[in-house]
Amino acid sequence: MSDISGDVVAEKYQKIIADADTFSKNEFMAIFCEFKEALNQGKIRVAEKRGDNWVVNQWIKQMILLGFKYGNLKQFRSGRGDFFDKETFGDKIVSYCDKVRIVSPNVSIRDGCYLAPGVICLPPCFVNVGAYVDEGTLIDSNSLVGSCAQIGKKVHLSSGAQIGGVLEPIVDLPVIVEDNVFIGGNCGVFDGTIIKKGAIIGAGTIITGNVVVYDIVKNTIYSKSSISPLIIPEGAVVVPGARMIENEFFSNVKLSIQTPIIVKYIDVNSQRIKMEDLLRC
Repeated sequence: MSDISGDVVAEKYQKIIADADTFSKNEFMAIFCEFKEALNQGKIRVAEKRGDNWVVNQWIKQMILLGFKYGNLKQFRSGRGDFFDKETFGDKIVSYCDKVRIVSPNVSIRDGCYLAPGVICLPPCFVNVGAYVDEGTLIDSNSLVGSCAQIGKKVHLSSGAQIGGVLEPIVDLPVIVEDNVFIGGNCGVFDGTIIKKGAIIGAGTIITGNVVVYDIVKNTIYSKSSISPLIIPEGAVVVPGARMIENEFFSNVKLSIQTPIIVKYIDVNSQRIKMEDLLRC
């Protein structure tokens, strides 16, 4: 990615945000179209890795929110039929030159997101505004890439996987899925959770910022703190689990609550878990 989301560009848009109420609608729409095109091309992104840490570019979220404020409701026509959205968004235009495989008109890609070459979208899936999906990622049927979610290279989002979105609060990180992660069917990842490189999330696992993840390999616990999101370690294999609820009143019922469990770690460079490259040709 270029350095367009660096200090100079950030300062430019921060000034626009501060002066937003002084612009006419036509003036703002011209600015917003330029901004949205940068999002569509992947020149700017809501979150990016700097060193070992992910940081959120708050001004990008603020500009997206202003797009909702200034845009009027509009009727759009597409191969899926009529739909209604703010005129500042609607469907993303994807061409053959983008080298993205959208295999049916029933795939819905909202304007203002980035799909890198080699991304595969199977119907019916949805990618929302502000999302960034890197090269070779497969988005399977009935999957969601929520607003501002950041998806790495060669990620596999299995059927029914839900990657949550976040526009507000603007300071919050979106969900981040790093390179070569496998997200199993009917999984959910929400609340700014970071899934590190090469992790495998077993089918049906639900991970939110408020859950506690138990690592039975390293005998440790992972959770969100006031200064850090929930982070699933590199190469972790996570499956659905349960833990007992200690409650005297229901002591005879033996209730339990869902919790993700790390059951093993894999070598992220292992050929045995390498995703099938033939799918991405």
